[in-house]
Amino acid sequence: MKQINAFIYKMEIFISKTFLAIITALVFGAAMARTFRMPIVWAVDVATFLFAWCVFFGADLAIKNDKLMSIDLFTKKLPLKAQHILKLFNLFIMALFLLFLIGFGVWLSYTTRFRTFHGIPEFSYTWVTISVPIGSALMLLTVVEKFITQIKAMRTGNVVLNGSGKELI
Repeated sequence: MKQINAFIYKMEIFISKTFLAIITALVFGAAMARTFRMPIVWAVDVATFLFAWCVFFGADLAIKNDKLMSIDLFTKKLPLKAQHILKLFNLFIMALFLLFLIGFGVWLSYTTRFRTFHGIPEFSYTWVTISVPIGSALMLLTVVEKFITQIKAMRTGNVVLNGSGKELI
């Protein structure tokens, strides 16, 4: 399982970086082309498609690397067991929300199957909306993994560390 997770992690990083570079080039190129009165009509559509995937892969990477925003001013003062319970509760809420997003994303992808882009009429909008359930499923896997790690740490009385060796609860 760790090899699969490592592969997914590397792919998410590669895809996110590549898509972000392409988005930047497309938006810049489209702006330059408009300046010379030769607009690239499909550039915004492709950038939208790439951006949707970039957002969900980036969100999963943020969860995996513990880079989500958090304010721990009060929680750090709680006993270790209370911190673990609070973290588990937070992960549980995240999992419920991600399950909702998966269900909603599948429905959204189904309902947009006949919608196409204006600049690319042969390209279904479902390719954008399918990023919601797929990205949410990847995030859910990460959250479940963190939930299991947190339970193990709670049982042993350990503190959970992130990749850089900083304490996480």
